[in-house]
Amino acid sequence: MAKLSIKGLIESALSFGRTLDSDYPPLQQFFVVMEHCLKHGLKVRKSFLSYNKTIWGPLELVEKLYPEAEEIGASVRDLPGLKTPLGRARAWLRLALMQKKMADYLRCLIIQRDLLSEFYEYHALMMEEEGAVIVGLLVGLNVIDANLCVKGEDLDSQVGVIDFSMYLKNEEDIGNKERNVQIAAILDQKNYVEELNRQLNSTVSSLHSRVDSLEKSNTKLIEELAIAKNNIIKLQEENHQLRSENKLILMKTQQHLEVTKVDVEAELQTYKHSRQGLDDMYNEARRQLRDESQLRQDVENELAVQVSMKHEIELAMKLLEKDIHEKQDTLIGLRQQLEEVKAINIEMYQKLQGSEDGLKEKNEIIARLEEKTNKITAAMRQLEQRLQQAEKAQMEAEDEDKKYLQECQSKSDSLQKQISQKEKQLLQLETDLKIEKEWRQTLQEDLQKEKDALSHLRNETQQIITLKKEFLNLQDENQQLKKIYHEQEQALQELGNKLSESKLKIEDIKEANKALQGLVWLKDKEATHCKLCEKEFSLSKRKPPIPEPPIPEPPPGVEFKKSSMYRCSLGKKDMAATASSCVTNSTSASPVALPSAPISICTRIGFSGEKN
Repeated sequence: MAKLSIKGLIESALSFGRTLDSDYPPLQQFFVVMEHCLKHGLKVRKSFLSYNKTIWGPLELVEKLYPEAEEIGASVRDLPGLKTPLGRARAWLRLALMQKKMADYLRCLIIQRDLLSEFYEYHALMMEEEGAVIVGLLVGLNVIDANLCVKGEDLDSQVGVIDFSMYLKNEEDIGNKERNVQIAAILDQKNYVEELNRQLNSTVSSLHSRVDSLEKSNTKLIEELAIAKNNIIKLQEENHQLRSENKLILMKTQQHLEVTKVDVEAELQTYKHSRQGLDDMYNEARRQLRDESQLRQDVENELAVQVSMKHEIELAMKLLEKDIHEKQDTLIGLRQQLEEVKAINIEMYQKLQGSEDGLKEKNEIIARLEEKTNKITAAMRQLEQRLQQAEKAQMEAEDEDKKYLQECQSKSDSLQKQISQKEKQLLQLETDLKIEKEWRQTLQEDLQKEKDALSHLRNETQQIITLKKEFLNLQDENQQLKKIYHEQEQALQELGNKLSESKLKIEDIKEANKALQGLVWLKDKEATHCKLCEKEFSLSKRKPPIPEPPIPEPPPGVEFKKSSMYRCSLGKKDMAATASSCVTNSTSASPVALPSAPISICTRIGFSGEKN
């Protein structure tokens, strides 16, 4: 049906002979058939409310594949009356037909089958070879001129039904069509013959004009021949004069050669004397150069050692900074390269499309030009035959002139050869002189360059000496800084040792305070027995109050509670007897370190817990 609709549209449009409107029935049927072809095998896309099955999705892909289709897509989206994607697709097909690029757009789609597989099933018409055949038939629609109004039409609600009656044929219609075909063929032949007559008349008139121009050119050639003969006579007279002048020139050149030979010999002798003096100067300068170059190498070696020491210190700090900067620069460079590659790809793609359009237009122009050239060559052949006859007569006259000129030239050539040989001898002598002068100048330039190099080396040696002094100053500063650094390290070590000792003392005090936190002194009425020996207090074992010992200042974070102490004291005679039965040292039970005493004491201490 697509083939029938395309062929019927082309035949009817050519017989109609005018631009087609949107009301033309074959054109309407063509759009219906194309809509069915694009819907064949289309995948169904599910949404929340309904199922979508439209051809607007694959047609939107054309904008990405063919940039010239962006105008159609933008104009379709801007149309106010279109609300559904099917209406946009119908408007897109009409605009593509008016642009005469429907075949190009659909060809881009068919080539990209990977992208089409998202919208079509594998058995769809657009995915098979029949789709390519339909696209090939659409190329014929470029002959048709269509003027379609898209704004006013209601493309959303149109019903796409194919009218098969337009493609069914009766016997009478077939007979009438055959007659019409015969009449059309006769009319075409008549028009062809009339066009041939017009072309032949135009070629005859052009040939008449060319014959007139050739006759005029013939008369001009005859006049030029007469002028050429007169010129030959004048040339002969000038040849005689030149021969006489050549003889005089030969005499003068011989005299000039003799004079130049004498001058050259004198200059050679002077050059030899001057060259010996220059060689001596050159050898002395060379010796001085060697000595100074050795000195320079020694100084450079020392400088390289010192500079390497300095650079090693600086490079260690700069390497990290360089790595960071280089990574940042590479990231920026890679981003720029990506953007440039994208821009280049877009430009190349646009140039390709422009070149393809230009090639099509040029091929059409070439075909027209070939037809014209074939016609022109036939007319030129006739003119060439006439020209050949005229040229033969001209060649005979020119041959006679050439023979006479050759005789004159042979005589003049012999004289010119002699002159050229003598001129070559002169040139050789002049070149020798120039070479010697150039050699002299080069030697002088070399001497000046060597002097400049010597002065430059002296300047460098002075700079090296200043650098040495600066380096020594830096070394002294470095040693002073090292001494200060060592002294500061020793001071820090001493401070650390003192701090560690103070921390240990504080920890010991804290542990002693924790051990004594639960201890409480008993009242006087409750203390009847000694807690160490478990004996009652009596006259022999008294409990007089002991004066409180001096309490040291508590360290930060530690608090001592004030308390009273009682002990049972014996007489001086019983000290040694009771020493084994009672504790000899009371420091372990007291919250504060008491002064050690050699006497035997009985203390009464009450603990908050059960342990004594």
